[in-house]
Amino acid sequence: MDLRHCKPSERVPAGAAVRVIIPPPEETALTPEAIPLTVLYQDNDIIVVDKPASLTVHPAPGHPSGTLVNALLAVTPDLRGISGTLRPGIVHRLDKDTSGLMVVAKNDRAMRSLQRQLKDRSVRKTYLALVHGVLSPREGTIEAPIGRHPKNRKKMAVVAGGRESVTKYRLREEIAGGRFALLEVQPVTGRTHQIRVHMAAIGHPIVGDAVYGRKSQVIGRQFLHAWKLGFQMPVGGREVEFESPLPADLREALERLRAG
Repeated sequence: MDLRHCKPSERVPAGAAVRVIIPPPEETALTPEAIPLTVLYQDNDIIVVDKPASLTVHPAPGHPSGTLVNALLAVTPDLRGISGTLRPGIVHRLDKDTSGLMVVAKNDRAMRSLQRQLKDRSVRKTYLALVHGVLSPREGTIEAPIGRHPKNRKKMAVVAGGRESVTKYRLREEIAGGRFALLEVQPVTGRTHQIRVHMAAIGHPIVGDAVYGRKSQVIGRQFLHAWKLGFQMPVGGREVEFESPLPADLREALERLRAG
């Protein structure tokens, strides 16, 4: 019996053979796009880019183009990934409105190496974040499990039974008489929205984060930038570290606050 031709009221007789028709997966068409992109390093295995704010990392249902992946395909046509995937080479992500460094794998060997390093927590990621207020102590570690928000499934939250989440921070500068603090932040784990959720949970949300804090007149997006990225090269194991300066919008916001 072919279930495609059964009316809702029809009952399948006991013991009848049932044939379920599974449609073939839709093919994914990723198109290279000439989107401005800063490439810091590239070889046969990886490409390190400085992602601008407002750029989504990879296509998704309803958002098939205009992403970092589309930009990468224009820069490095030999980018290879699993057949049909919407995120070839993507081993870690940044939120759309978070700027800064990402490393992308260009082949399966590099992808396996980077995924292993991320799993082993040996990839060194340091962000610059502007938060409301000054943290006490000035240097510390936030350990609080993160999971889906119990009422808003589009958000994350600190919840009992969530996944282990660890964030280290260090005060870099007090600004505007202590109304703001510039932090160096190192996520030990890599949960969705981790830094934003942890900072909001301890009462110091990221400036401009409308989801976990509030909109700001200082900056039109969350003040969060992936500043440094260190890892082992997939071939040879050489330790490398890359650095991205603050982009103009964040730098100008800081200068206005410092000037009072």
